[in-house]
Amino acid sequence: MKQKIIVKVQMNCDKCRTEAMKIAAVKEGVISVAIEGAEKDRVVVIGDGVDSASLTHCLGKKLGYATIVSVEEVKEKPKPDPKPAPKTTCQSQQVLIASMGYADEPNCSIM
Repeated sequence: MKQKIIVKVQMNCDKCRTEAMKIAAVKEGVISVAIEGAEKDRVVVIGDGVDSASLTHCLGKKLGYATIVSVEEVKEKPKPDPKPAPKTTCQSQQVLIASMGYADEPNCSIM
């Protein structure tokens, strides 16, 4: 079951954000990590079987403060049925080239 975990973390600089991303990325089951929020103080983790309490504990231990904002199940969008490829058939076309013979010389100098 995929889940989305949002953790509010004390991050005052880019170095702290990078550290938070590194901590979250190595957790077992993590698929993606992002930083969100108006103050860029939320770590959003999407994964399968991620331990949200352990993640929050590790973030708080390294960065000073972390609290779980939400944990929710990620609903997967149903994949559309693949449409079969249109059947193509090879059709040969016959072209008839007819030669027009002139009884007299044509007036055209090209011919």
